[in-house]
Amino acid sequence: MEEKTLKITLVKSPIAAVPKQRKTVEALGLHKVNKTVVLPDNDAVRGMIWHVRHLVKVEEN
Repeated sequence: MEEKTLKITLVKSPIAAVPKQRKTVEALGLHKVNKTVVLPDNDAVRGMIWHVRHLVKVEEN
């Protein structure tokens, strides 16, 4: 069985965001705008994405 993944791209800078959101973006492994990470599709990652959904673009694989 193939594990589902999410391709997450930072599209907006978190500089003006709330500190908790900045730490969430960093915890997702995103450090620069337009950088992309591939993470497993699970509830923890989905919850983190939900909190910073205005800063990231998500594609399902």
